[in-house]
Amino acid sequence: MKNICLILVVFLTVLFALPAVSETNEELAKQVRDTETAFAQTMAARDFEGFVSFLSNETVFFGGKSILRGKAAVAAAWKPYFVGPDAPFFWGPEKIEVLDSGTLALSTGPVYTPDGKQSGTFSSIWRREAEGKWKIIFDKGCPACDCP
Repeated sequence: MKNICLILVVFLTVLFALPAVSETNEELAKQVRDTETAFAQTMAARDFEGFVSFLSNETVFFGGKSILRGKAAVAAAWKPYFVGPDAPFFWGPEKIEVLDSGTLALSTGPVYTPDGKQSGTFSSIWRREAEGKWKIIFDKGCPACDCP
């Protein structure tokens, strides 16, 4: 009886530790695209708490000459962007790549001024957390370039 219980415990531990192998890379990329789009929508909706909910506790944002480390630091630095009725910029994913393991993803695309002029590009690294939700762990924006 002890052996059966031990085997059952080991089996359940392994079962719950395995990633969801039934999801294709395409399905995972759609999850990340949808997550990035929802993340960007928080700016348009002026939803600061929603914005913060997408940040990993370990998030690192590269900005200008500084690096923001941790959810609290990023939230504090970005809070002024949510003041006022109009978003100061908006963005959206253009390309998404997901590791075959389904644990990390890259989202990149343009950043626009309120009048629709491209002002930069962003690159975000998303990590699939234990509960299956994608959280942003790295983010870096840069000015727009004339690259093809």
